[in-house]
Amino acid sequence: MKLLSKLVFWIFGWKIKGGLPEGAKRYVVIVGPHTSAWDVVFGVAAIYLFDLPVRFLGKQEAFKPPFGFLLKAWGGIPIDRFSNNNVVDQVVKMFEENEEFILALSPEGTRSKVHEFRKGFYYMALGAKVPIVMGYLDFKNKIAGIGPIIHPTGNYEEDEKIIRTFYSAIEGKHIDKGIN
Repeated sequence: MKLLSKLVFWIFGWKIKGGLPEGAKRYVVIVGPHTSAWDVVFGVAAIYLFDLPVRFLGKQEAFKPPFGFLLKAWGGIPIDRFSNNNVVDQVVKMFEENEEFILALSPEGTRSKVHEFRKGFYYMALGAKVPIVMGYLDFKNKIAGIGPIIHPTGNYEEDEKIIRTFYSAIEGKHIDKGIN
C-alpha cells in the first residue's frame, strides 16, 4: 500500500509535509478541510506515507459491500449515527483499552458546507486525556501535512479558535464547502 500511495502522490503531484509527535502512541488526528470524496484518496495515501496506524470512524452505511471490507482493513470503525449510543464515551473507552490508539476524524463531520466544527473530536481527546494533532489536505498546494498539536484545556471556545485559525489558511478541493 505504501508503494501505491507513493504512486498516487506522484501521479497527482502531491507531497507530504510535517511529522508525527515523537513517542506519542495515543492521540486524535483531525484532518481538514473535508470538502470532497477525494479527501479519502489522498488521506488514505497520506496515512501510509506517514506510517500512521490510524483508526477512523465512519457512518455504518459506508461499511456495507462492495467497499466495506476495505474501510475496515484501513482501520475503519462503523458508527451508528442514529442510535442513542454515546460515541464520545465509546471512543474514550477505546483509548483507555489500548496502549496505542490513533483516531483520525474530520472536524466538520461531513463534506457539506458547515459553519461550525462538530465538537465530538474535542471531547473524545479531552475525555481520553490525549492531544489533538491537526492534519490537513491542502488542495491548492497539493500537500498532505501534519500541523500543530494542541492539548485540550477544557475551554472549547478558546481551543477552537486555535484550530479554526490554523485551518482558515488551508484550501480543500471545493473551497465553497469549507468551514467559514
